[in-house]
Amino acid sequence: MPSWDERFRDGDYPRNPDPSPVLRRYVDSFPDGRALDVATGTGRNAVFLAEAGYRVDGIDRSREGLQIARQNAIDRGVADRTEWIRADVPTYAFPESTYDVIAISFYRAVDRFPDIKAALAPGGALFVQHHLRSSEDLRSGPSGDRYRYGANELLRDCLDLTVLYYDERTETRADGRSGAVVRLVARNSTGQRQSYPRVDPFECETGD
Repeated sequence: MPSWDERFRDGDYPRNPDPSPVLRRYVDSFPDGRALDVATGTGRNAVFLAEAGYRVDGIDRSREGLQIARQNAIDRGVADRTEWIRADVPTYAFPESTYDVIAISFYRAVDRFPDIKAALAPGGALFVQHHLRSSEDLRSGPSGDRYRYGANELLRDCLDLTVLYYDERTETRADGRSGAVVRLVARNSTGQRQSYPRVDPFECETGD
């Protein structure tokens, strides 16, 4: 299987894909400040968050992906609000209580998810979307189950936060491939009485 550098270089992955519709729908309810995009790739969510006014750190191990992300930020006029960090997520030292928003899109942070959650500032928002394990023969996402979430697994992993949105569904992409995907929005807060954002219904997408 080609490396991510090769996939980005050869154009197998979109160079400037749209941000996640769920993230776009909820961003106005998130606190202002600093954001982190884990496994940013070509910066689809990082650049969007910078356009929304955040100071954004985008982490990825792919040099080629980060070069594209950096150019995307320049093209969209937000280069001064983005920092691109070439690092391996499994060994990266996530700073505690630092980020007001953390996004993870189609990357399974095996063994590092508690550290990523600990990087949320009090009241900070977490957005995650990723592939699910499925009994169906689906064509998108990782080939094995180790890097997919099981049913309700992501929800259970976030019960120490306030879950604002959660869904699991099978979707068909524009290229005809189907995928089972989970999406979550949560806030780093606890307590039985809280405020909750008002958001309109939206459509979601399947990704790589």
